[in-house]
Amino acid sequence: MQRITFYDLPETLEAFKVMAEAKQDTPFGTAALTVLAFCVYPKNKELSLEMLDFLRGPRPLSVMDKQFIADRFRDKDYVPRSYFEGATPQNDYQPAEPYTIAVSENPYSYQNEGYATLYITSGGADSPRSVQLRLAKDGKWYLWEQYLLADIRKPESENPWA
Repeated sequence: MQRITFYDLPETLEAFKVMAEAKQDTPFGTAALTVLAFCVYPKNKELSLEMLDFLRGPRPLSVMDKQFIADRFRDKDYVPRSYFEGATPQNDYQPAEPYTIAVSENPYSYQNEGYATLYITSGGADSPRSVQLRLAKDGKWYLWEQYLLADIRKPESENPWA
């Protein structure tokens, strides 16, 4: 498991691109940056999509990808925050600072050559969610697939049964 810590959440594409993990030299860094890009979505959709396109490299988001992301964010802007350590339904997914994301691998993470499937724990889910990265000829790990926007437990402030 690698813990990746961020002291700020980027507010521009330029700030995102100069982060150490933006070199995309490890699949762990690219996976963690995917969470950051999704955290921007509730405030600035276009910037979030630009960040995701950067992480996807030569394979930008399709219209269908963008629609899927928009659908997942309806009334659930807390989902990406749930991947930061300290963010739980009990505290309405308010993460501890600095922002830390734990990214893990398992014995099957690298079973397909040129791909890595890594896992990120959500404070609102019972099992970690996967992110698949692909190694390109340029030596960078690009975002290939992500399953980070699946449903999680509602924040207690939105759950009348909590």
